[in-house]
Amino acid sequence: MKALLVALLATTTLASTPLGAADLPEVEVYKSPHCSCCAEWEKHMRDHGFRVKSIKVEDVPASRARLGMPERYGSCHTAKVGSYLIEGHVPATDVQRLLREKPKAVGLAAPGMPGGSPGMESARKEPYDVLLIGSDGQAKVFARH
Repeated sequence: MKALLVALLATTTLASTPLGAADLPEVEVYKSPHCSCCAEWEKHMRDHGFRVKSIKVEDVPASRARLGMPERYGSCHTAKVGSYLIEGHVPATDVQRLLREKPKAVGLAAPGMPGGSPGMESARKEPYDVLLIGSDGQAKVFARH
């Protein structure tokens, strides 16, 4: 019984432990060279242990389409993290959870540019959802902020 309890505690601890920086894949951010909020989101990701590579493009929607994120979930930048796409100002903790849970999905999206999201900090924080985008293009709520 004691061994079972120790095993359960170890499993719970490992499941709730965030990924270490060495375990995190590089984030490739496709963004306009003129967008300052994208740079702030990149800083947010770095602050949470991700390595970030900026890829400046003149046509973000074309990059989004080429990568495979449906346009209806579009924002100001599209990022590639491992095999997933991250659209917009998704919090790093949600990306870490995505990488930990590994659902079958295209990735995550925070459509639009919600005030108060990472990179869009403001005095007025808007409630917003981060969506998990399935391979069929359908979305379901992954996190509420």
